[in-house]
Amino acid sequence: MPTRFPSVSGTRILAPDGTPMLWRGIGLGMWLLPEGYMFGFGSTAASPRQIEDLVRQLVGEEAALAFWQEWRDAFVTRDDIALIRRCGFDHVRLPINWRLLVPEELPRRLAGPGWELIDRCIAWCRDEGLGVVLDLHGAPGGQTGDNIDDSPGFPFLYEDEASQELCCRIWSELARRYADEPAVWAYELLNEPIAHYDEIWNAGLVPRLEPLYRRLTAAIRAHDREHIIVLGGARWNTDFSVFGQPFDAQLVYAFHRYFMPIAPDLVREYADFSRRLDVPVWLGETGENTYEWIAELRRQSEQAGIGWAYWTYKRISADGRCVASIVPPAEWAAVQEFAKAPRATFADIRKHRPPHAVCRAALRGLLDTVRVQRCVVNDGYLRALGLR
Repeated sequence: MPTRFPSVSGTRILAPDGTPMLWRGIGLGMWLLPEGYMFGFGSTAASPRQIEDLVRQLVGEEAALAFWQEWRDAFVTRDDIALIRRCGFDHVRLPINWRLLVPEELPRRLAGPGWELIDRCIAWCRDEGLGVVLDLHGAPGGQTGDNIDDSPGFPFLYEDEASQELCCRIWSELARRYADEPAVWAYELLNEPIAHYDEIWNAGLVPRLEPLYRRLTAAIRAHDREHIIVLGGARWNTDFSVFGQPFDAQLVYAFHRYFMPIAPDLVREYADFSRRLDVPVWLGETGENTYEWIAELRRQSEQAGIGWAYWTYKRISADGRCVASIVPPAEWAAVQEFAKAPRATFADIRKHRPPHAVCRAALRGLLDTVRVQRCVVNDGYLRALGLR
């Protein structure tokens, strides 16, 4: 039966015309939620907050604000979305940091600059015939407990009622805005919840994950009864033992795969889960590996009828493990050295900070080289994905 959006039928995802879909997408990492490794930084500048602190230390508050505004305008443009479509992808996975949607001062208002950026990206994708999976990569309070969720280092979301309420408000507003948007394919509630570190894994949070998913789903369904909702497993989207029977008719379960040797059973446990519960699964994030590994995981996924979204579209990369490599300006090496140097005290910052002219040139140069026209498209990466 035709629908307005992709839908779920047993273990398959169906297109609006009722034909089976095998999603082939790419993640827009580094845009609305920067990660330090994508800039070539060390562990002390890994999360968005830490990276923002670093940029302030380089050029001051006002220049830093201007940098991030230009960054968001330059990193993903209409030309980027057009390139993604020409390469043969059918959707983008859009990681979102809650802090771009909600100013940090109290009372909390849904009025940040991220709303306009999301609207812009969706409009470009609609024009190019691409779908969008909205991914709350960094939720209020933090859902993971590491740099990728921009948390203080612990997933307070599961313990803090105010954070859960704000998370519900965000998803409620996203659903209200996009309930009738055909370019939006799905809502991915949380990325990589509950990291594996002992201090987090043993904190009694796991039983709280699915109830939180139910609460967020209810917030969405108050405005949108049709769009697919994506649930990620615990422990970096790998542990599906946290799930009971499906509680909504339009659920897709997302797993991630990283840093393991090539083997004949890379997706078997998730394919088994799909058959056992009669639900679709989706390889929502993977990559950061050799072309041989990428190609083999993609082959196994497609053979099992599992769609995918690889990571990531664009980053500073000399190894070609992305669609488009950013070639940084010459001054960027000085910024990378500063990021890895001691910066715990003001004396450390003064001692290790590059000359001001170098800092300004590095950031200005990066804003130029991040544009898709200046990037290097990695044909080997695309061939590994069976694309052009």
